[in-house]
Amino acid sequence: MEILPIKTRLFQEKEDLTSFIFKHVKNIPNNSILVVASKIVALSQGRTANVKDKEKLIKRESTFAIPTQKTWLTIKDGMVMASAGIDESNAKGKLVLLPKDPFGVAGKIHQTVCKKFEIKNLGVIISDSSLLPMRSGAIGLAIGYAGFKGVRNYIGKKDIFGRVLKMSRTDVADSLATAAVLCMGEGDEQQPLTLITNAPVEFVEKVDKKEMRIATKKDLYSPLFKHIKYGKKK
Repeated sequence: MEILPIKTRLFQEKEDLTSFIFKHVKNIPNNSILVVASKIVALSQGRTANVKDKEKLIKRESTFAIPTQKTWLTIKDGMVMASAGIDESNAKGKLVLLPKDPFGVAGKIHQTVCKKFEIKNLGVIISDSSLLPMRSGAIGLAIGYAGFKGVRNYIGKKDIFGRVLKMSRTDVADSLATAAVLCMGEGDEQQPLTLITNAPVEFVEKVDKKEMRIATKKDLYSPLFKHIKYGKKK
């Protein structure tokens, strides 16, 4: 697998995202994954706000939010993340929210890029940074994707000693997002696009947006949540 981060100029708020991609990506071979940082997707949608409104926005953007020592622990769109994904870094004095409908955006990019470069197999990931419990440092998170299966299922298959696997799955989408985020960087690298080739994925025409979601009661971290009441806002 090869990972190529792409250096770009600064992306401007409400700029056309597709034109920006084609300006900096001149060729995409078949069987590739294009990773697009969620920040430039959000900026293209005008998803910015004043810093003074951060706490109000975090609560509005989340289905669950509690303050911690340094930030807010939130649940947004079925994902646990800090501050509902709202970020001040590289935002020119503003807050940048997560983009709306990242799966829809990934699907549109997938369709447009496939047509432009006359390719059939293409994955698109809208990536963001995330944190793991009890671990230091950011990893990648695929908040939306298109063109490939986000989960590889081993349930019912056998391991090398013939034992039938009962729970094993591989989180393909977030693993690829993490690889891309590692190369994109978190500071002033200015690399919001990444091209991954030779990735071990199964390309598909339509993705299941719910394939990576787990009910809270079935989640490994459920003991941390069992005493917390939360749900969709009315």
